[in-house]
Amino acid sequence: MCGILGIFDPNSGQVSNAGELRRMADALAHRGPDADGFHIEPGLGLGHRRLAIVDLSGGAQPMLTPDGAVVLSFNGEIFNHDTLRERLQAAGHVFRTRSDTEAILHAWREWGPDCVEHFNGQFAFALWDRGRGILMLARDRLGEKPLHYAVLSGGSIAFASEIGGLLALPGISRRVDPAAMDDYLALGYVPEPHTIYAAIRRLPPAHIMLLERGRPLMPAPRRYWRPPTQVAAAPAEPAAELAARLRQAVSLRLMSDVPLGCFLSGGVDSAGMAMLASEGHPSLDSFTIGLPGAADERTPAALVAQRLGGRHYAEELATDPVAADPLSAAAGVAAIFGEPFGDTSAVPTLAVCRLARKHATVALSGDGGDEVFAGYRRYRWHQMVEGVRRLLPARIRRPVIGSLARAYPKLDRAPRWLRAKHTLTEISLDSALGYYASVAKMAQAARHDVWSPAMRGALEGHDPAARFGVLMEECDPDQPLLAAQYADLHTYLPGDILAKVDRTSMAVSLEVRPPMLDHTLVEWGMALPAELKLRRGVGKHVLREALRPVLPAAILDRPKQGFAAPLGPALRAAMPRLRARLLGPAMLDSGMFDVLGLTRMLDRHESGVVDHGQALWQLLVLEGFLAQDGGAAHASGAASLASHGR
Repeated sequence: MCGILGIFDPNSGQVSNAGELRRMADALAHRGPDADGFHIEPGLGLGHRRLAIVDLSGGAQPMLTPDGAVVLSFNGEIFNHDTLRERLQAAGHVFRTRSDTEAILHAWREWGPDCVEHFNGQFAFALWDRGRGILMLARDRLGEKPLHYAVLSGGSIAFASEIGGLLALPGISRRVDPAAMDDYLALGYVPEPHTIYAAIRRLPPAHIMLLERGRPLMPAPRRYWRPPTQVAAAPAEPAAELAARLRQAVSLRLMSDVPLGCFLSGGVDSAGMAMLASEGHPSLDSFTIGLPGAADERTPAALVAQRLGGRHYAEELATDPVAADPLSAAAGVAAIFGEPFGDTSAVPTLAVCRLARKHATVALSGDGGDEVFAGYRRYRWHQMVEGVRRLLPARIRRPVIGSLARAYPKLDRAPRWLRAKHTLTEISLDSALGYYASVAKMAQAARHDVWSPAMRGALEGHDPAARFGVLMEECDPDQPLLAAQYADLHTYLPGDILAKVDRTSMAVSLEVRPPMLDHTLVEWGMALPAELKLRRGVGKHVLREALRPVLPAAILDRPKQGFAAPLGPALRAAMPRLRARLLGPAMLDSGMFDVLGLTRMLDRHESGVVDHGQALWQLLVLEGFLAQDGGAAHASGAASLASHGR
């Protein structure tokens, strides 16, 4: 993996500022500690930080064609580059290196912007074709690799792998986007294509952007791929076919000229990928982090590690950093992500990445299995609730069930069978709103209570749930499971899971490869009938059957475990310090928060009446973000909020 960056001025022949490019590259040094490189010409500056993985001596970047007319800065891996090389050589292209980077250059010359449709990989890149006067920005199909951009004063465009690369430029505004702030509290992350900053956007997954010399207007990103929106017929032997597809996806991701290992938890996904990888990579090293209590997966991980034949490295976090000292754990999150990020599992994920980096430069992961093969509990819940909804006409469901939901007490600490308020609420809603309610971290009423009047005005008309309705309407209305998975592939997967893995791994210069996000496997798996994914209340049915020959029953039948500890008790124990942080200058001077609303939330949590652990953690991370640079750079100013909607 690497870090890429650049500045493009479509209307000027001025040479880019080398000092600015250097500052951007320095901000991305953790993504590529092995080397840096720059290409500067009138109107364009490209930079690159390299983490050498393939063709260690021949893959330096930015890479140019022999005639110097096309230049590329690339982050990621093209796993099918050997096959592409054969096709392109047959068409007359001559290669000088073994690097997958060079395959992109030749693919551009052969297919132009359509070259991305030929790539199987995880990538983000910037390619400049001087003869055509075109700069192409591209991102992989699922969003495994990030790419951010911003329009600068004067009409030039800057781009970088991480937000920090853009903030290194002196002209970038740090004014936060009120709608993104609301999305963050609602979901725990800022969804694509936005960032927390109004001036900075992400190129969405499966999109390209073509910027042309002499054209001042920036075109809208163009989509080149989308996951299935219809269910296909069931394969004759689904488990056997899936096993073959998994082996192919894993095999492609074993290419490496540096040490390679695998993350290993006690779950089906990472264990399955590790066992399949060991078939082509004997003595595979594995890495496990153990958390105290129920989240400690070292014992089941060790069971699988014995079968891999390699060295198994397991470390215990003597105390869960989040549970032991949530205030300290939250403080470092924004520094890694460049914006607020509310998934507490980022902390132990960083720990396992640090462990892996001591012994390897590349690690396989099991990410994607839950989204593609319906492993989350919320999927089977959504499927069940959708069945109830279809039995109840909307004229009954909305007023009657909705009234029952409002009247039913919120019993966060009661046994699960008594917590019916959420169930009734979800049944009363339409499908997309119901699914959004199941993934939302902080309800609209709670967010409204902590926002200041000025912030509420700025958010007038904004609804974080709206994107779920738009996405789920793109799917077959008779396939609620597929619709929920489809929504997650556009929101939760890139915004939370893949952002978490990329930023934590790149923070320690580790490349992570998730075979189950091979796009051909995603296309096949998403289109499977629901009964092959969910069966008798258990998710990932076909995946478990496909892996049954290689995994012990103790792993296949083990309940899914989270990678985080409960937040509520830890935050109650730290309440005096928590109050000082959330009612301190970083929050209140921003003009975005209501002190009485924040106090009410803190009081209710401390009393134990309501568990606001997740919401308070997100606010704590947000406070750490606002406190950066003394808070002045991020403060929106209450008086100006209402005029700065999205």
